Amino acid sequence: QNIFYKKKILIYGLGKSGLSAFKFLKNNNKITIYDDKIKSDVNKITRAEFDCIIISPGIDIYKCSLSNFLKKNSKKIYTDLDIFYRHYKHNKKITITGTNGKSTTAKILYEVLKDQKVDVRLVGNIGNPVLLEKKVSKQTLFVIEASSYQLEYSKLFKSNISLILNISPDHLERHKTISSYVNAKFKLIKNQSKKDLAILNIKNFYIKRKLKIKKFLPKIIKVEKEIDNSFLKKIDNQYFNTEGNKENLKFILEVAKVLNLKNNILIKTLKKFKGLKYRQEIIYQSKKLTVINDSKATTFSSSVSLLKSLPNAYWIVGGQAKKGDKLILSQKNCKNFKAYIFGANKKFFIDKIKKLMKYEYFLDLKSLIKKLNLEVKSDKKINHKIIVFSPSSASFDNFKNFEKRGEYFNQLVKKYINA
Repeated sequence: QNIFYKKKILIYGLGKSGLSAFKFLKNNNKITIYDDKIKSDVNKITRAEFDCIIISPGIDIYKCSLSNFLKKNSKKIYTDLDIFYRHYKHNKKITITGTNGKSTTAKILYEVLKDQKVDVRLVGNIGNPVLLEKKVSKQTLFVIEASSYQLEYSKLFKSNISLILNISPDHLERHKTISSYVNAKFKLIKNQSKKDLAILNIKNFYIKRKLKIKKFLPKIIKVEKEIDNSFLKKIDNQYFNTEGNKENLKFILEVAKVLNLKNNILIKTLKKFKGLKYRQEIIYQSKKLTVINDSKATTFSSSVSLLKSLPNAYWIVGGQAKKGDKLILSQKNCKNFKAYIFGANKKFFIDKIKKLMKYEYFLDLKSLIKKLNLEVKSDKKINHKIIVFSPSSASFDNFKNFEKRGEYFNQLVKKYINA
């Protein structure tokens, strides 16, 4: 029987996914909506009986106004991914999760499949709610980017092919421990059957450890080998020069094998892939200077994958630090580096960086960029200079999200960096 049909349903959280669930379910169910930001009668809701509760990924069960009610009714909690799975059970689904690189990998895979003439949709955490897709046929294939929050609350969702790109400590303010964060990611694999496939980066410490402790049903494809240099030459795309993007590419190549994709078309797609905004994005390039906007880097591990691939860097870093975050970078990796620190958690960043490289601290990004412009101009030691905006932190101390932060950085560069 369908648990989302002719039922009393509470939708909690009215962001993109909550609103899409409301639209999708409203004709066939009796729906109550609730959001912490909107004043409404909490008692009326907690006294009511619901068949199921659809919860937005942004809601923390332990820190929200319906906390006790949700804990009591935890068996009734579902997500938009569950509704989607129930409705499109027979469609092929490829789901991507991981701490870093999810959106980029999902986007590359989407472009790759589109060029191979597949009816493919890119949905999930990348900002396209799964329930808003129109004209879905039996042939439609879904590429889904799933966050640990979505997976943690899902009960029914299942994927034919699952990818876990990497795991490093993140979102611990919500998941509390690294093991519950790892478990949320691995729920993707746990829910799969023998007929399904899981593609995993087994060089990653947390993934390797989890596979040692537990057996899983799907066939596991291990990503460990480096990409052939001759293949990288064929693609000839500098976007794939960084460690992180090479990692992402390994997964794409595994999926291409599984789906038997045409190699010549695949190479064409990869040649022209430009990357996503604010993710290791080159926003300015001349003979003397490259400026990279990596505002999406919200943890040290995502910045490190970029920094390791650079010969020198003026590294702009700072913001709202992530709990438990560690900077794993050796002095060898950052010989010609200098850090420019800004934002709320001054002490946190200085402690992590001071042993590795010279640094300066600024109250805000604007004064930082002005000073940096002068330093870049006067530095005669390095011929080609690289400015990297890779904050390694959440943006909420000063910005609504990483996009707004990235946009502001671009404006400052336009105005003050005149190489």
